[in-house]
Amino acid sequence: MSQVTHFGERFAGRTAVVTGGASGIGEAIAARLSGEGARVSIWDRDEAALDRARAACRAAHGQAVDVADVDAVERAAAKTNTALGRIDILVTSAGITGPNAPTWQYPPEEWRRVFDIDVHGVFYCCRAVVPLMQRHDYGRIVNIASIAGKEGNPNAPAYSAAKAAVIGLTKSLGKELAGSGIRVNCVTPAAVATPIFAQMTEAQIDYMKSKIPMGRFGTVEEIAALVCWLASAECSFSTAGVFDISGGRATY
Repeated sequence: MSQVTHFGERFAGRTAVVTGGASGIGEAIAARLSGEGARVSIWDRDEAALDRARAACRAAHGQAVDVADVDAVERAAAKTNTALGRIDILVTSAGITGPNAPTWQYPPEEWRRVFDIDVHGVFYCCRAVVPLMQRHDYGRIVNIASIAGKEGNPNAPAYSAAKAAVIGLTKSLGKELAGSGIRVNCVTPAAVATPIFAQMTEAQIDYMKSKIPMGRFGTVEEIAALVCWLASAECSFSTAGVFDISGGRATY
């Protein structure tokens, strides 16, 4: 990851938590939030990567957290709130793809692992952070879903189903909080070239690229730009929303 680029002070005085912030999309988001003045706490289970990303992003805080562990998430939220004084922004970027296999051959233990991180982890983080945001009647939550959650990728049933669940959770939570100062949205990227590609087969990567009318993968910086608008005070009338960033792949 390159050094933080300074875009201005849009997030001055704000604090942000980015899960999965030690690599890929999460790191790009953490870097941009920090570059725009936010005090950022990176949560990631990879301690070595966490230390490197925290330095690269100039993050104010970092914690080794397994988002699939509800008690660990509760502790991390409390520690971050104490260290930074409040939590204004939550971006849930931690996730895995799981293996490639048709549904009838998909290993049940891998199905549970994908849901533990990609769905339960998002739920645990939202559950822990929302009460802290409610203290100040302000917050922005951006969940990282996927176009797979809308279209369903063949041979990726767990990932597709998990990301569909993230969309449903986002809509439910956003409507629950619509009368408050907290906004909840998600983004549904098409494939982006990140280290998560190492978990995929070449055939799956080629398939995903073939579905994108622009003929290329997205970049982490493009995802970060959209996420940071959704994380800003400017995003005042959008909640329970699903924002595509798919190079033209999305059809609804």
